[in-house]
Amino acid sequence: MVLLIKHPNMAPHLLIIVLLLAFISHEPVAIAQFLEPYPYTSQVAPLRKHADAATPLYSIQMEIAIWVYIPAVYKNFIIDIDAPFTWHDCTVDWNSWIYESSNCFGCTHPVSCEEYACTDVRTSYSYDSPSCLPVTNTSTLPGSGDCICPVNVVNPVNKTCGQALLNFDTFTFRGSDGKNPFLDSYVSHGNAACAPSSMFESFPANVSGVMAFSSSRKALPALLFQPFNNTFALCLPSSLSARGVMFFGSGPYYLLPKSDVDLKSLLSYTPLLNHTNSFGYFIGVKSITVKGRSIDVSKTTTKLSTIDSYTILRADIYKQVVRMFSVATLGILRARPVAPFAFCLKNRIGHSLSILKMPDIVLKLQGGKKWRISSSNSMQQVRKDVACLAFVNGGATSEYGIVIGTFQMENNFLLFDLDNSTFGFSSSLLSHKTSCSNFNFTTLNH
Repeated sequence: MVLLIKHPNMAPHLLIIVLLLAFISHEPVAIAQFLEPYPYTSQVAPLRKHADAATPLYSIQMEIAIWVYIPAVYKNFIIDIDAPFTWHDCTVDWNSWIYESSNCFGCTHPVSCEEYACTDVRTSYSYDSPSCLPVTNTSTLPGSGDCICPVNVVNPVNKTCGQALLNFDTFTFRGSDGKNPFLDSYVSHGNAACAPSSMFESFPANVSGVMAFSSSRKALPALLFQPFNNTFALCLPSSLSARGVMFFGSGPYYLLPKSDVDLKSLLSYTPLLNHTNSFGYFIGVKSITVKGRSIDVSKTTTKLSTIDSYTILRADIYKQVVRMFSVATLGILRARPVAPFAFCLKNRIGHSLSILKMPDIVLKLQGGKKWRISSSNSMQQVRKDVACLAFVNGGATSEYGIVIGTFQMENNFLLFDLDNSTFGFSSSLLSHKTSCSNFNFTTLNH
């Protein structure tokens, strides 16, 4: 990877020349633009929760770097920690390197079917779905005989497969000292893909892309330059009206009101595990405990997901967890099930779940550490007087025994360290009198 440090006084034509040379040589390039002294320990981006799709989803806001002559464009991308590469609603144009000769505002440069990047993505980093059709090298853009590079992408909302055009793309982040974002920016360059607008009809409003945060070499963590690559922290908000935060780099990380407490001090760690034919993230769960009762799940595969809204348990595990939780909540009135949940409790209007003293659900992980799931992450309020156990029965033949969903991740600080293959987790930040919505984004007005 080539790192270009862009000084504020660098001539625009020199920047374009350096970029062109990097693109021609097929070397990933990251560009840092900052003023001395160098005050940044991380990069940062805001997150949003969306409830207007089929299931709740979370997006990250990115600045699409169009460089010298064109104003910044902001886009929202679904956060997908399983996707092999990023794709979004954009257009490719062979003339996009030279702004004066292109009539396509904000276009990106296509990858030719003859380039190594095309073969590399298709053979090693492609989406895998039986609904995808074979790709060919017969496509060209109007006005050019050069072939382009169609690749398959899978919609994470409705699971349909479509074809997108591989491109050279750029994404911009704000520098941060872990407490505040700064106006100076960092730009990563790599391959993404432009998909037709029809692929985004099932997405939440104002979301027009999928940002890959998997372990793939084509996903964003690998495209950032040192010391920000291969380490990111995810903090999903529980509120639709407040922003969460994602950090890139090893920290420190801070949330208000305790701006002197590095969130890394709250973390416990467990190994990230490899799984065949997947760029996703897996951890080892040894047992699940509810109020002193435990079940052994040590032979089960556990996956982390930012697409599944609620933790999915294979049928045999689900039945045992519900049974333990039912015994632990004897004395609390039952309510009729509310789909997709099978176990619901009735609480008097105005009484919070904490007053009802919901038991914690404790995951004992590989290495002995415990991920404690408290009531804010285990019980979903579905009506004013009804709350349901926010776990879903995945059936007897589910691919993975456990898939930890986003509801269980909300207001938990999660650190993915890909270089050391470790996963850090805080359990609920609410117990520390803060939340994922408490990062100080006030210096950014978009």
